[in-house]
Amino acid sequence: MDEEYDAIVLGTGLKECILSGMLSVSGKKVLHIDRNKYYGGESASITPLEDLFSKFKAPAPDQNYGRGRDWNVDLIPKFLMANGLLVKLLIHTGVTRYLEFKSIEGSYVYKSGKISKVPIDQQEALSSDLMGIFEKRRFKNFLLWVQNMQEDDPKTWDNFDPFKNPMSALYSKFNLDKNTQDFTGHALALYRNDEYISDSAVITIRRIKLYSDSLARYGKSPYLYPMYGLGELPQGFARLSAIYGGTYMLDKPVDEIVKQDGKVIGVRSANETALCKQIFCDPTYVPDLVRKVGQVIRCICLLDHPIPNTGDALSTQIIIPQKQVNRNSDIYVSLVSYTHQVAAKGWFIAMVSTTVETLHPESEIKPGLDLLGLIRQKFVYVSDYLEPIDDGTQSQLFVSTSYDATTHFETTCLDVLNIFKRATGEEFDFNKVKHELGDEDQ
Repeated sequence: MDEEYDAIVLGTGLKECILSGMLSVSGKKVLHIDRNKYYGGESASITPLEDLFSKFKAPAPDQNYGRGRDWNVDLIPKFLMANGLLVKLLIHTGVTRYLEFKSIEGSYVYKSGKISKVPIDQQEALSSDLMGIFEKRRFKNFLLWVQNMQEDDPKTWDNFDPFKNPMSALYSKFNLDKNTQDFTGHALALYRNDEYISDSAVITIRRIKLYSDSLARYGKSPYLYPMYGLGELPQGFARLSAIYGGTYMLDKPVDEIVKQDGKVIGVRSANETALCKQIFCDPTYVPDLVRKVGQVIRCICLLDHPIPNTGDALSTQIIIPQKQVNRNSDIYVSLVSYTHQVAAKGWFIAMVSTTVETLHPESEIKPGLDLLGLIRQKFVYVSDYLEPIDDGTQSQLFVSTSYDATTHFETTCLDVLNIFKRATGEEFDFNKVKHELGDEDQ
């Protein structure tokens, strides 16, 4: 360990592993340390099943759950947008060679106590039970406009400037009612609250196009999920970093982040010190350099059946928009199953999550739990949502934020790309990496 590195990364959560891979393929000499014996940090996948029950101090699982080693249960489940930032990072860094993905079968939105398929094209808009007949036509015209709108061609704007006008004005242009705005903003554009309404319309248009483009790749939903669970992602990036000369150390305590004149110069573990120019870490490594800005509640549910009213889908996402349940933030429900090699034959893993708003967090996720049918076992936990108190440019210590309640990876990737830009002063160059890896890895 007594060497000098360009960068030291602390923690093997997904964000840290992505950064380690990005730094490695950019030519940096990287040391990656985790105080745990396993990969994944806060975003680990727990296996075997006995370890999950033990973690939450529950009695050991009985034989009905099948073999414990057939289970890989995510602590923070998230889906990948098929055309989103993380998939682009996976492809352009070559990590896809270590991973296999399966598409998620359904995407649903909650309205008035029941769930409906999220309509994404004109045909689905006309058959959706989310809207009345006249609203369906208005929504169809809205989708058609969004798909045809080209940012660099004002002729496609139909006298509406998407850069200068807010999203509320675009909704007004097509006379979309509040319910339609609700599922458009939350189930298509994947916003967590309604603050986006006053922002430039082009931002929401891009997000709807991302959803649509992702859906077009596989057809059933815009989402992908890695076989054997999310724990495969950090390990894939770890392998990538190792190929480029990165060094990994698990089960290595971090006793001190060494600084000189306010800047990091290394990391000490017992009597060993590794020197570096920059340090990247998750919030748990630097509790004095982060602030708590909220909490997230998550409930892992083990089921022996699909979620009712989803057409027996073996995997799905359901979004409950905030206004439907008189809240300030959405509730997210995700389901994966034995078909993803994360559960024993015939079993399913659901997760319900949201941002905590009251002193009774478990009651806040009840609308999501009520959709699941009979729950065989559930594990509830609340996590602090932490963010760094500064951008790290002075100290060269760059801290990621905690994982939010969303069940997709877009916010995760935005944080990673933001950290990379702060640390290097430049945007991550996907094309450069693609060129270096060669065509065989695409």
